[in-house]
Amino acid sequence: MLDLHRLRIFRSVVASGSVHAAASNLGYTPSAVSQHLTALQRETGLTLLERAGRGLRPTPAGLVLAAEADGLLARLGATETLVADLRSGRTGSLSIAYFASAGTVWLPPLVRRLTHDFPGLRLDLRLSDDAPDQLDERADIHLTVARGDLLAGPGVAVHHLRDDPYVVAVPAGHRLAGAAGTELADLESERWVDNDFARGWCRRVLLDACAAAGFRPAFHVEAHDYRAALAFVAAGIGITVLPSIGAAQPPPGVAVVRVVRPTPIRSIYAVVREAVAHTEPGRTAVEMLKTTSAG
Repeated sequence: MLDLHRLRIFRSVVASGSVHAAASNLGYTPSAVSQHLTALQRETGLTLLERAGRGLRPTPAGLVLAAEADGLLARLGATETLVADLRSGRTGSLSIAYFASAGTVWLPPLVRRLTHDFPGLRLDLRLSDDAPDQLDERADIHLTVARGDLLAGPGVAVHHLRDDPYVVAVPAGHRLAGAAGTELADLESERWVDNDFARGWCRRVLLDACAAAGFRPAFHVEAHDYRAALAFVAAGIGITVLPSIGAAQPPPGVAVVRVVRPTPIRSIYAVVREAVAHTEPGRTAVEMLKTTSAG
């Protein structure tokens, strides 16, 4: 049997790069760390570490064991959390996967409501930009986007929350600032700021709409998210096209204009596991998502 405590120490040495650094991080003496490493290598019959200058680096076998230890320690951590929940009397858990703009606008009030109404509920929130055909199977509720109708699969219920049209954010002094709307093709020659570093589903919706308008945007600046892209727009560097939820609270110096002919649209859904759909926390979450998204 492998000793979990020794695995933790070994993982710390791999991450820290030396016995002394790991000892400092763990609050042990270097000799104690060395003794545990020696015992672990004796238990496994493997050479797990080798000298690299003044430090240590894992051997090929050590790398494999370190990766396996990561998964094992993560599962142990989840079990310890479960035990802590049971000890404190928590009555259940609810996991929610969400995409970034939904997390910014909808998740804070939802989490506040759930923690108020169900103080014994443990919430697990995960950022996910997966396409609707690659939903997070670990999530009880998955907020996702699609181009159109999303059909329910086995064991899940699908709730359409809203259709979210895209808008263009322009600097306050831009020729389009104050306009009621603009055709997508009229933006072709602008300096575009990309707002989806992950090249996710929402970006595909935009690129498909641009293709339908007869062009592909040339991105001059790459931003990691909507907030960063809007900051570039506020600085007068260019324009960015994004879903209206992402532009709900534009920074000073930014004007938001509707995009037409064609209007890129993403449809937003809550995919709910049937196992939680009829629980009080599940029902409350779905009802509040519907109310919030309609606002």
